[in-house]
Amino acid sequence: MSARVLLIADPDRDGVPATLAQVESALDGLGADVHRISPSCPVPDGGWTLAVVLGGDGTILGQARRLADRGMPIAGVNVGRLGFLAAFDGDGFAETASEILGPTPPTLDLMMLEVRVDRENAEGAWTKLLNDAVVTAGQPFRMIELRVDFGDRPGPRLAGDGIIVSTPTGSTAYNSSAGGPIVHPGCEAIVITPLAVHSLAFRPVVARPDEAPSLHIRHANEGTSLVIDGQTTRRLEAGDVVRFRRSEHRVRLVQDPRTDFWSTVVHKMRWATGPSYRDR
Repeated sequence: MSARVLLIADPDRDGVPATLAQVESALDGLGADVHRISPSCPVPDGGWTLAVVLGGDGTILGQARRLADRGMPIAGVNVGRLGFLAAFDGDGFAETASEILGPTPPTLDLMMLEVRVDRENAEGAWTKLLNDAVVTAGQPFRMIELRVDFGDRPGPRLAGDGIIVSTPTGSTAYNSSAGGPIVHPGCEAIVITPLAVHSLAFRPVVARPDEAPSLHIRHANEGTSLVIDGQTTRRLEAGDVVRFRRSEHRVRLVQDPRTDFWSTVVHKMRWATGPSYRDR
């Protein structure tokens, strides 16, 4: 029985047509049953063996969230700038397509989080995230104040520009830019990193998934917001509680068998790049 592949791509996006042609040629060569949709189209039922997503990290994040409850492997093909979540370019996908479509594709199960905002004794709806959720001060850009609880235990208060709560997958995104630790995406952990906190004693921390934090907003600005995976924004007010939990869903991201996570960090993020010595 041939593999049933859901191919998600926007043919009008710059760089997509050439890569799409490579991917479709590789899938056709292996006799796959391919159904193509654009990123904004509803996902049809079809017992899909695999989803192949063409785009940058933002596209792959959005598709991973909406496909997570279907349990299918997702192969990202980069047509964006960095493409950290996309294991392949067009050539790489074509070279490894037989393994990707095989009975045991090389995948990594990625932990997801869920977040909700509770306000005035009203519980919000849970929303899945794969990378991070950020409480950001917003206009007029004065410091905000919040308390960070871990599980049911009251935690520290902080004043600053906000805070990042990320998964291991998201640790290489905004978290790393803010000085947080890089965590292998196969780990089970939650990373909490303050943004420009008004303290010399509040450092990024890594918590267990069963210690998912709750952020109690004590003072907010007019523009203070929760930003989920850099794509969804919700306004926050003083008194709101931003709650997190580990999601029951996971993302099965197909990996390039020719490389590994740490090599990707070195080459795409230029980890530990040193000075340009004259004798090198």
